Amino acid sequence: MSGEKSSTTARISLLKLRLSMIGVWALVTALATLVLVAVLTALGIPFFGLYGILGFVVFFHFFQWLIGPYIINGIYRVREVRKEEYPWLHEVVDRLSRKSGMNKPPKLMIAEIDIPNAFAYGSPLTGNMVAVTRGLLKSLDQEEVEAVVGHEIGHLKHRDVIVMMMISIIPAIIYYIGYTLYLSGWFGGASRERGNAGAVALLLGLGLIVLSFIFNLFVFYMSRLREYYADAYSSRVANDGARNLQRALVRIMTSSGRISRMTREKYEQFKAFFISDPEVEIKAYKGDIDRLVEEVKNQKPSIFGEIFSTHPHPAKRLKFLDQFIS
Repeated sequence: MSGEKSSTTARISLLKLRLSMIGVWALVTALATLVLVAVLTALGIPFFGLYGILGFVVFFHFFQWLIGPYIINGIYRVREVRKEEYPWLHEVVDRLSRKSGMNKPPKLMIAEIDIPNAFAYGSPLTGNMVAVTRGLLKSLDQEEVEAVVGHEIGHLKHRDVIVMMMISIIPAIIYYIGYTLYLSGWFGGASRERGNAGAVALLLGLGLIVLSFIFNLFVFYMSRLREYYADAYSSRVANDGARNLQRALVRIMTSSGRISRMTREKYEQFKAFFISDPEVEIKAYKGDIDRLVEEVKNQKPSIFGEIFSTHPHPAKRLKFLDQFIS
């Protein structure tokens, strides 16, 4: 009975998170459109100029999405895992993929780095992939690795990598338009024929550049929502997923704390893809893992720190998973 209640809670939570993500995307899109139309109309700039900038930014992001997996594989020394290497891990990926209703399981990859982490990624050129690091396999029990894999499959099932690309385009577009106006105002401001138009363009450009950073806060918020979603999804498909994911996250942070900051900084280019921010660490590790989970839950999140983070604060994340434990 408690298992059914936990499953129902997970489904409701997934629905709420999905609606929240749709709402954030719609709000950001509407506000950005309103701002850009107002600015361009006020300046009397023809919209074909806007379309040129939009086309460039969208093409750049689309191209980045297509070739991104190859870049990630190069940076993190990722290769495909052969069946005979980790048969139990292949079985986990296949089982959770079937349980998720996926037509084809993602490719199982391993990143030959010591940082304990995992990530899901892919493009039409490569197909879907789930990667675990060598450090993760050394640091976690098999049940905890399964919960991590369930989290990553949740990202692929929800296709939130594409959603993140779509929303991250918006601050980029605002920035490039702002930068274009700034340059136009700076280099064209001395023209007498233009009067005050150069100064207006410069100020509007600066304003849009600042606004792009504000819109990036919505992108960070969306990133945190997608992590909550994947956490809830893991609790639904993995065996004792919520409890094992709590343990996995804490083990990842404690193991990260034993790795030098210089080493971790080498692999932070795509940290938004990771299941846990490698900058977040737990230095001390005493007692059993469940006691440490409770200690982390008692930490006080910093509001200022979290709004600039791609991942939820560990304490909030662990408490969020409590509702799925039967």
